[in-house]
Amino acid sequence: MSKLTFSSKTASLLTIIGVAVGLGNVWRFPYMMGQYGGSAFLFIYLIFIFLFGIPALTGEFALGRHTRSGPVGAFTAAFGAKFGKPFAYFIATTIFIANSYYLVVIANIAYLAFHSGFYGFETPLPDVSAGLDNHILQYLIALTLLTSCLGVIYQGLRKGIERISTAIVPFFGLVMIYLLYHVLNLPGATSYLLEFLQPDFAALTPKYVFAAMGQAFFTLSLGGTLMIAYGSYIKEETSLPALAVSTGLGDLAAALLAALFIVPTILVYQLDMEQGPTLLFSTLPHVFGQMPNGRMLGTLFLVALLLISFLSSLAVLQLYVRMFFDNTRLSFLQSLILVGVAEAILIIPSAFNPSIISIMDLIFGSGMQMLGSCLAIIAICWGLGKGIALKQIFPGKQERFQQVYFQWLKWIVPAALIATLILYIYDSISGL
Repeated sequence: MSKLTFSSKTASLLTIIGVAVGLGNVWRFPYMMGQYGGSAFLFIYLIFIFLFGIPALTGEFALGRHTRSGPVGAFTAAFGAKFGKPFAYFIATTIFIANSYYLVVIANIAYLAFHSGFYGFETPLPDVSAGLDNHILQYLIALTLLTSCLGVIYQGLRKGIERISTAIVPFFGLVMIYLLYHVLNLPGATSYLLEFLQPDFAALTPKYVFAAMGQAFFTLSLGGTLMIAYGSYIKEETSLPALAVSTGLGDLAAALLAALFIVPTILVYQLDMEQGPTLLFSTLPHVFGQMPNGRMLGTLFLVALLLISFLSSLAVLQLYVRMFFDNTRLSFLQSLILVGVAEAILIIPSAFNPSIISIMDLIFGSGMQMLGSCLAIIAICWGLGKGIALKQIFPGKQERFQQVYFQWLKWIVPAALIATLILYIYDSISGL
């Protein structure tokens, strides 16, 4: 059982926001808006963040803080060793595998940031593609990122993870605000944005609504893993609902800043908003190649994206290091080395054959996150019970609102997660 805690409320908030914000906000959110109904998707997404995402976040925080453990200890305490421990290892391993191709995507961003800073995108774009298609180069960049993550983890919670998170998260926010200011000064950008933000709710289909729900869970890094582990570091006097709301708002702000920067930029240069997952890598280099001060703005954007994505990968690796350290006889350094070697091996397939990333994401991606989060909520509300859940979430006198909140978390949020998971599986299978 860990006795480590964050040094302050501010440090805990910035560190947890650093985990939640990542490629899901900057890469995934704008193209999801483009494919699934534009601003109507945005408004539905906002509703789901508050109705389901933030309550689920309080549940995962509560499970972690009560057990003072990562997923293995938390699920074992709730469900017993026979089911809890195997499931914890399973769900943690899926996110560890997902992190292997996530590191390859971050390596692509690192390469683009380097290219933008030293050459810009005015040079022929095939030069960029040649670097992205250089599998040995991308693997070496991914290894460098992996080694950097392990170095931060070696420094510990407060001197390593907390310190770097409290530097990167504010930097990311300031960069995005600065970029948004420049974009809105482009000719016609404001009118394009205002037109895009007029929602057409009639165009929404059930598939679009469930896509918005899935994005709400995905963007907060819910999954029965990372937020349980970081929840175990939260001090007893910290209000979990307040921390969950603050995390949700911080994560939401990052997604909106990214969307408000990317959407009008693409519309001004009359490029395709519905390109899907390739939107960031295939469209933005063309945009930065045409924009005034595009080299500087592109480099700033890509560096900020690189750093904030680094924090999410850092959290996954820290989770697995801690899992080995807490549940085996390995020392901390041995656990660190084992995790590093295992991840370095797992990176190889996606680095040398990037086409399999979409298939791997189908197997290990957001569907597993929804399953893990659903089980985490069942663990705190059903496995550990109402008394423990309410004591963690609302330690004071229990009023009617607290009782209603618990019932919502116990019944409605898992039902929403299960429905979203079923639709995700159906949509994935039908797309094969």
